Amino acid sequence: MTSPRVAVVTGASSGIGAATARALAAEGFHVVCAARRTERIETLAAEIGGTALTCDVTDTGAVAELAEAVGPHLDVLVNNAGGAIGLEAVVEGDPADWRRMYDINVIGTLNVTRALIGALRSAPSGTGTIVNISSTAGHRAYEGGGGYTAAKHALTVMTETLRLELNGEPIRVSEVAPGMVHTEEFSLTRFRGDQDRADQVYAGVDQPLLASDIADAIAWIATRPAHVNVDLIVVKPVAQAAAHKVAKGPLTPR
Repeated sequence: MTSPRVAVVTGASSGIGAATARALAAEGFHVVCAARRTERIETLAAEIGGTALTCDVTDTGAVAELAEAVGPHLDVLVNNAGGAIGLEAVVEGDPADWRRMYDINVIGTLNVTRALIGALRSAPSGTGTIVNISSTAGHRAYEGGGGYTAAKHALTVMTETLRLELNGEPIRVSEVAPGMVHTEEFSLTRFRGDQDRADQVYAGVDQPLLASDIADAIAWIATRPAHVNVDLIVVKPVAQAAAHKVAKGPLTPR
């Protein structure tokens, strides 16, 4: 009997990460659900027949334990752990918030990729796949997003550089850049637990994206033929033309 392909998803305790774990499991992957919140990933892993591994991607010791638990072979790595903090103007930004965003979105991705690259190089499927979850904020600036856009721009460039550096090896490197996705925690974290402010982000928007929409794109990338690399997918709701231009109210023809 052939062993199932193995995927690691970081930030799997909620939102896009949890949805991606479910989507990959539905495609036949054994999914290693990695996140800081043990109880949540244990529940998810039990649901999908995966494995839960508690891991803070900014902690190199925890990442080393993740790599040891994964073992010598890995088919897919989804670097999803990330997040935004605050919506202050650049000149009012808190350096601690900026460092935290850079640590999670960029250094965390670096830590996990470094630790698992050997296993990806020996992927049983013949082609290892890395999918980094960036954002439209990694491609366009917007007011109030300085720290987050800086971190996501860095992640985008790191992904492009990694693809160049791994050229000639059987490893695919992709980026998924979501626009407005209504998850239970992203905006709540950005506004430090202020539910009213978080709810206002999506108020009046006709059908923002769901975590499952992004998970569909990730699963599609992971299941392409081995010779196909998808460099970048940008996914936005129809109501969102750009970070600064979002239609409010029902979408209607003119």
